[in-house]
Amino acid sequence: MKQYHLGIEATLEIIGGKWKALIICLLMSGAKRTSELQRHIHGISQKVLIQQLRELEEDGLVRRHVYQQMPPKVEYSLTEYGVTANKIVDVMCTWGKENIRRRQCQGEDIVLLEDESMGDFE
Repeated sequence: MKQYHLGIEATLEIIGGKWKALIICLLMSGAKRTSELQRHIHGISQKVLIQQLRELEEDGLVRRHVYQQMPPKVEYSLTEYGVTANKIVDVMCTWGKENIRRRQCQGEDIVLLEDESMGDFE
């Protein structure tokens, strides 16, 4: 029997780590191909991206759709259950933006490139 001391442990088990929340964020606007996701997640390898997508699929948050065509085409999208994670990811995005503004006000040389890199996803 699996036990958790806090509910956040169960949340972090599924969407914790460096990439999963970002993948969910990118899929909020609709289905994406692996190459689209990789282009917008700087620093992730194709191997790690596919591994993270498979884990999200196993946890029921992401759906993988394979088109029967040549060359093969695969798209990923959020499941109905995966859409429920949008609330969490949205709060994380808002907190991150506020954190960046706070750090800028304290004189830190930091910038949010979201407008440039995420423009076609909003």
